[in-house]
Amino acid sequence: MGRAKILLVEDDNLLAESLAKYLKLNGYDVDIAKSYSEAGDKTFNHKYDLYIFDINLKDGNGIQLLEDLRFAEDDTPTIFISALRDGKTVVKGFNAGAEDYIKKPFDPEELLVRVKVRLESKRQTPEEELSYGDIRISGGRVYKDEKPVDLSPLQIKFLEKLVKNRGKIVPKERFFEIMEHPSDLALRVTISKIKKKTGLEIKSVRGLGYTLE
Repeated sequence: MGRAKILLVEDDNLLAESLAKYLKLNGYDVDIAKSYSEAGDKTFNHKYDLYIFDINLKDGNGIQLLEDLRFAEDDTPTIFISALRDGKTVVKGFNAGAEDYIKKPFDPEELLVRVKVRLESKRQTPEEELSYGDIRISGGRVYKDEKPVDLSPLQIKFLEKLVKNRGKIVPKERFFEIMEHPSDLALRVTISKIKKKTGLEIKSVRGLGYTLE
């Protein structure tokens, strides 16, 4: 398998060059775009495995860039990096179709970990069977003691994340990325319904996320 190809959109020259160098040293091919228009040209002319977009660009906005790409049926996994810390911006980023969001300043090693996770998720094949106690997830359905459990597609995705990461905290941002209208309230309600229907002990870790122990 060849090296994964990444498009980094960042108008801070020093940061762009340092991140690109770090990612290249860790086995990735990286192109840099320093504006909305340059990024548009590169995505038109090249196929990438992953996008890393800053939000504030000199001639536009990274969120709008991703919205335009998604409208053009470009489903390339995307990570936002931004100094903007307000919740509304984070939600807008996920609503635009991003899979992850990192707030500046950050350690390049953290970005590397998230890049690996995104690329690995892209390679994973669906339809794997998962089990936890008397719960079994197979073929997009959930069973308890081999009897079907009535869960919505979103609830099943949540449950899959929890089972795959059993014993670990799943950050709430991981749930936000698959919600059409992410919010803390909607997340709590969805988790509550899963607990009620499955009987599983899903614990809230204040300010961080949820865990299935």
